[in-house]
Amino acid sequence: MPHASPPIALTIAGSDSGGGAGIQADLKTFHARGVHGLSVIAAITSQNTRGVTAVHTVPTKHIHSQLEAIFDDFPIGAVKTGMLGSAAVTRLVAKEMRARKPAWLVVDPVMISTSGARLLDEDAVQAMVEQLIPLADVLTPNLPEAEALLGRKLRKAKDFDSAGEALLALGARAVLLKGGHSDEREVVDRLYDERGVMELRHRRLPIEGHGTGCTLASAIAAELAKGQAPRSAVRRAVAYVQRALERSYRPGGGQAHVLGH
Repeated sequence: MPHASPPIALTIAGSDSGGGAGIQADLKTFHARGVHGLSVIAAITSQNTRGVTAVHTVPTKHIHSQLEAIFDDFPIGAVKTGMLGSAAVTRLVAKEMRARKPAWLVVDPVMISTSGARLLDEDAVQAMVEQLIPLADVLTPNLPEAEALLGRKLRKAKDFDSAGEALLALGARAVLLKGGHSDEREVVDRLYDERGVMELRHRRLPIEGHGTGCTLASAIAAELAKGQAPRSAVRRAVAYVQRALERSYRPGGGQAHVLGH
């Protein structure tokens, strides 16, 4: 006999041909966290464990048709956005989210790949700030992404709280400022919301993780779809990423470690 459907989550992001990040990481995370994963592909990358060699943004007409097909059929518990690639796609996704009003929206403002390739047009940053971020229930920037969104450098721990408040002022209901790029001995992820700040500390592993941001945002979306409150969803997602990093492996010739889901 067929089983009852698990909760459902949607990722709107780019495809990683190397299988470590993007749509591929999102769907693996959804499955591992016990939700049914849907996908809308916004961009196609040519990449491996050494880096990104090409990016093709999917035409907005086809992105719109994917969104229509998905929302016309499935009861979506949470949506996660990742690599959107252009201002036009960012504006389209924001327009659709305003119209569709998903119960939860997690925005991962993907701008630069682990290898340093730019994954978001300069003019798309403004579209994200003005149209997409104000719709976010949880915004999940790393430090370079937060710097790009705010237009200033974040160097020390004392800078992070002011950055968290400034990112909240953009309209997101909660901001998870990820600490992987900081110089702190521990990795400290900081969640800012109406209750204040919640710090999540974990040990820094001596590896180059690939797809950690995608996985974290997807895990948050999965937990929200399952009924967890934002703070609980973030705690569970951060713990999941830490375990996945501990089980990571190197499938290719580059230094990048793919998470063990």
